[in-house]
Amino acid sequence: MIEVERERRRWNMGVYLNPGNEKFAKAVQSEIYVDKTGLIEYTNQVINTVQRYVCVSRPRRFGKSMTADMLTAYYGKECDSRELFSGLKISQNAVFAQHLNQYPTIFLNMQEFLSRSRDVYDLLERMKKLVLRDMKREYPDVDYFDENDLIEAMQDVYEETRRPFVVIIDEWDCIFREYKEDKEAQEIYKKLYGEIPAIMERNRQRDKEYLESNGITLSEEPPKLTG
Repeated sequence: MIEVERERRRWNMGVYLNPGNEKFAKAVQSEIYVDKTGLIEYTNQVINTVQRYVCVSRPRRFGKSMTADMLTAYYGKECDSRELFSGLKISQNAVFAQHLNQYPTIFLNMQEFLSRSRDVYDLLERMKKLVLRDMKREYPDVDYFDENDLIEAMQDVYEETRRPFVVIIDEWDCIFREYKEDKEAQEIYKKLYGEIPAIMERNRQRDKEYLESNGITLSEEPPKLTG
């Protein structure tokens, strides 16, 4: 843990903003690792386009969290992941180096925030404060219009750097599992993400149709999301 902290300080990495590549490094070095870097070829195609919002909706244990760690390691600034990805499929792609470690990247595990919060209001407030803390440490010289508003702060940083943020959210739907009957909490949570709920529902329906066409019936219907 001491070595990880030293490395974090050396690269000026945060906890949520540019958290580094050590999680993905552990996955790659594990006895069993499945190369899923082909997904990066797709995300590179849609980054900086109107199709840039990507929702990966797959059943549990399909490796979504590891994939989130992979994307964080690839896009996140303040670390060097070239060697980590060497030998993996994406390293053979023509634009591999173009996007490698080039973007300020925010990684959020919403289940982690939920486990430390009393309710959805507390969750959102905690998440905003922690990300803002990282942001102000990383960009102390930015003239923030409202240093307590996360979205405004991200816009201010973009205006200064002209580098778009990559935001990666794991366990996005945990609120809908934990607050199944609390529609008000769900609506408050969904407002933070704009169009994501509608994208999530379309992807879920597509996956359901694909599974059923192959003779697989979902045993438990996930909470229905509406735009």
